[in-house]
Amino acid sequence: MKLIIAIVQDDDAGDLLDLLTEAGYRVTKLATTGGFLKSGNTTLIIGVEEEKINDVIKSIEVVCKKRKQVITSPSPVAGSTGVYVPYPIEVEVGGATIFVVDVDKFVRI
Repeated sequence: MKLIIAIVQDDDAGDLLDLLTEAGYRVTKLATTGGFLKSGNTTLIIGVEEEKINDVIKSIEVVCKKRKQVITSPSPVAGSTGVYVPYPIEVEVGGATIFVVDVDKFVRI
């Protein structure tokens, strides 16, 4: 038994959950927050047999595409006046971070 932990962007989570549950996978959804953009993420926990790992990862790749997004980031103005001027920067969002963990013992209660 393997445990897949997938961190995906909130925008992709609903479609991915639908795809995985329609394929018969049991998925636990956790609301999480990313550190860099301080925006919402979704962490999915999926328990699968070893031979199903690639199928789950392919499903994640189909839904969770990387894309560019322009965000406004505050930048301090010279001096210590405490004045901040926002400026737009382009960042890459989307995709997924996936961990596959061996599970030594699996007990369903």
